[in-house]
Amino acid sequence: MTSQPKRTAHIISHTHWDREWYLPYEKHHMRLIRLMDVLMDTLEKDTEYKSFYLDGQTIILEDYLQVRPEQKERLEQYIREGRIFIGPWYILQDAFLTSGEANIRNMQIGHKDARRFGQISKIGYFPDTFGLVGQTPQLMRQSGIDNAVFGRGVKPTGFNNTVADSDYESSFSELIWEGPDGSKVLGILFANWYSNGNEVPVDPEEAKIFWDRKLADAEKYASTPELLYMNGCDHQPIQTDLAEALETARSLYPDTEFVHSNFPKYLEAVRKAKEGELSVVRGELRSQRTDGWGTLVNTASARVYLKQMNQHGQALLEKVAEPLASYARLAGQEYPHDLFTYAWKTLMQNHPHDSICGCSVDEVHREMVTRFAKSRNVAESIIDESKQAVADAVDTSVFRSYGEDAVPFVVFNTTGWNRSGTVSVDLDVERIYFRDGGTLEEMSRQMKELDLGVRAVIDAEGKPLAFTLEDLGQRFGYDLPDDKFRQPFMARAVRVTFEAAGIPALGLKTFALVGGAAAEGLTVQSGSLVKEGHVMENDNLRVEAAESGSISITDKRTGRVYSDLLIYEDTGDIGNEYMYKQPEGEEALTTRDLKASIRVVEDTVSRAVLEITHDWAIPASADKLLDQEQVELVYFPERKAQRVKETVPMTIRTLVSLECGGQGVKIEASFNNQAKDHRVRMLMPTDIEASSHHVDSMFEIVTRDNKPTEEWQNPSNAQHQQAFVDVSGEGAGLTVANLGLNEYEVLRDGRNTIAVTLLRSVGELGDWGHFLTPDAQCLGEHTVHLEIIPHNGDGVDAGAYQEAYQFQIPWTVTQTDLHEGTIPAEHTSFTWESKNLAFSSWKVNEESGDDMLRWFNMKPETSPLQLSIGNCSVYKTNILEEASEEHLDVHDGRIEMSVGPCEIVTAGVRHLS
Repeated sequence: MTSQPKRTAHIISHTHWDREWYLPYEKHHMRLIRLMDVLMDTLEKDTEYKSFYLDGQTIILEDYLQVRPEQKERLEQYIREGRIFIGPWYILQDAFLTSGEANIRNMQIGHKDARRFGQISKIGYFPDTFGLVGQTPQLMRQSGIDNAVFGRGVKPTGFNNTVADSDYESSFSELIWEGPDGSKVLGILFANWYSNGNEVPVDPEEAKIFWDRKLADAEKYASTPELLYMNGCDHQPIQTDLAEALETARSLYPDTEFVHSNFPKYLEAVRKAKEGELSVVRGELRSQRTDGWGTLVNTASARVYLKQMNQHGQALLEKVAEPLASYARLAGQEYPHDLFTYAWKTLMQNHPHDSICGCSVDEVHREMVTRFAKSRNVAESIIDESKQAVADAVDTSVFRSYGEDAVPFVVFNTTGWNRSGTVSVDLDVERIYFRDGGTLEEMSRQMKELDLGVRAVIDAEGKPLAFTLEDLGQRFGYDLPDDKFRQPFMARAVRVTFEAAGIPALGLKTFALVGGAAAEGLTVQSGSLVKEGHVMENDNLRVEAAESGSISITDKRTGRVYSDLLIYEDTGDIGNEYMYKQPEGEEALTTRDLKASIRVVEDTVSRAVLEITHDWAIPASADKLLDQEQVELVYFPERKAQRVKETVPMTIRTLVSLECGGQGVKIEASFNNQAKDHRVRMLMPTDIEASSHHVDSMFEIVTRDNKPTEEWQNPSNAQHQQAFVDVSGEGAGLTVANLGLNEYEVLRDGRNTIAVTLLRSVGELGDWGHFLTPDAQCLGEHTVHLEIIPHNGDGVDAGAYQEAYQFQIPWTVTQTDLHEGTIPAEHTSFTWESKNLAFSSWKVNEESGDDMLRWFNMKPETSPLQLSIGNCSVYKTNILEEASEEHLDVHDGRIEMSVGPCEIVTAGVRHLS
């Protein structure tokens, strides 16, 4: 008879440190200083207090040393000795609301900072992340991490139950988690949460009650005798008498080994003790096998303005500033590594789940707005310097033949694909610098009296382009030279709008505004995209507005008509920042039968725009019962509050734009919200037969079922998105892209309607107490942006997903002057080809100085990649930019490589000349 293996209780001391949440940052910060002081004193005095896990984020070190810089050497000593475990991230980020590249920068910066202090903890730590993206196993493996430790997303069934036939089920708290590319990690679920070993009693009677329950709870889910106990919780102070408490436990349970452990020891023990096969969980972990009330998914729509700022900030850094700075390096400018680290750190301080999710007290989110602005200002400074450095190196001398008053300007395409679209640029047609003398009155008069005359826009080959010119009048400006005092000037400015066609991927094209005699005969006959009534049409699409303000889009390539698009829906919301709850029995209000005011506000050869105005009225707020239920902490699914009969105006102004060569219809909606306790969505019926849909997530196009699981009870099935959501069927598909609108739902209404949340107004934080958050009502002005992209049913092959990704990235344009240069007027530094791949990043590695290029495979099938790169050597790296031994053969400046299904691939490029 074989004896049962002795069980081991691994007690891991930690604190889960939300930098900001139910208290503002500095109040949590002050508590952190006290905690770290006590921790290091305990480590010094008590040799039996073996180690402490510092929550997986190195920012804690920055926050502590900001106040206690004299403790740096002492802190480093405990890290080197393995008594304080740090990293691998800079911050513990939310998974679904932060971009893939932001997650990679987080890992890179966390490793860099941890390396300075000593050891890097290779633990994939996600204690309280609100669900996890499917590519996490691959990201961990590419970071040299073979595990993921997490608290949400999977529901285990326990020892004696049969594993359900579901991708989101596990028999035990230990499991194998597999990503869409096949990467696997050992997953450890905090089935009894990350506080199951908190405040261990020293008193024997109390300890007996405690451990009888805790040992049973852990054994209920554990697949081995190695039991995990997390000695800590949110902002938990150090348990200074833990060694004594463990001695008590040892005396009470001689059959159990109690160890003050750490994650490496625990994981090693689990692997050695594991017998048989663990459940394999594949893809996203979104708690789908639950009743749907505790997923916290509606944090995707809490304080939408934060998500919009984040999308803009991420796009500026990773999709504009980094590639432009990489491009500028070719023109001799130094790549600003330290500035990028500062900008990314400032942005990432807004990425913890209680921050970017919008589920904290108002003071937290007010400070976030400042951080977003600070990071954005750094990114814009890098962009301004980089684009000017490149523009100064572009050869614009070809425009000299049109006169010395020609105004060249450079249009940059920092996306990964060739790009066409309507571009506007503000140009100074003449400047007078203050240094050149004259009074302010004289300079103003000269600028006002300047005759703009005949003007034309041409490309570098002299081809005239159709454009519109808006006189912006006199403006004040200034230069900030590196070698002189600021140089103010007066200028006469104009705004030029035209179709920039065929701008090369990660490249540029140069144009010029010319005037005088040179412009004679270069005018291009204007055209119109507006047809009869309220109809716009180009070669691809026909758009018609109905009296109700809804629109229909005819895809002329497939003949498919999508109708009743852009209906607005308003419902009550008596939930909180975490979860949406519609009042019981309430019917949604819509603009379906509301007559709208419609007019054409722009009609040129490059773009037409319809303005649709809805004068609407919606309930002012929830009734007073909601206040009572909030004070009494009534669980939000059980609330009975309704909305009042009193209404307030809700005027929505929608601009519907169709560009000359547009593949989609761009939407801008603006409104002044004066109502409380409600949600506003935009509805777009697809009328496509499909049981599932596709969603942009982190480095992945995810397929999700339209219908939730049988366990799901929540009437709402809202989900996360990043760049877009897509419903596709046989021969037709509709992709809806967005800028920072991270919540959508595919309605079970018989039409597979895509509903995108534009605003959610609530008045409390929720969770464990009564925390009022009046700012979360989001009163005031709001503007949202979307693009509706019809296609043939395959969003990758049709280019719809490419269009949606480009929608995320603003055009970059800069004025320059007439000069010789080393960069041709049309140029790109490299080209690539692969229908199934999406380009993600171009940056420079700080240590090697090599270019780093990253793609991901949008399809679950192997795809070829061809890269034309010039005189370079090329090698594969992981996401930490650590070179592999796999060097790629370059033939005549071209390489070919095979990219696996859903693979994230990074190529290091070393220039040889």
